[in-house]
Amino acid sequence: MCDRRPASSANAGGFNSVRLTQSELAKRWRISGRTLEKWRQTQAGPRHLKIGGRVVYRLEDIEAFEVEQLRGPA
Repeated sequence: MCDRRPASSANAGGFNSVRLTQSELAKRWRISGRTLEKWRQTQAGPRHLKIGGRVVYRLEDIEAFEVEQLRGPA
């Protein structure tokens, strides 16, 4: 069941969202972590956060990127 409650002001920016590490996202998409590193350098991949040298991806940014990659008829 999907929770459809409106986001609170504290969560409006996605600060309480689920986050994946580079290796978790690489496993999800079955690609290498190095590919994600290259995408970050060229700004080709999903949005990410870098805090203290640690890179994480918010689930909503991952899902938005996946939607953008859809090809073919709807």
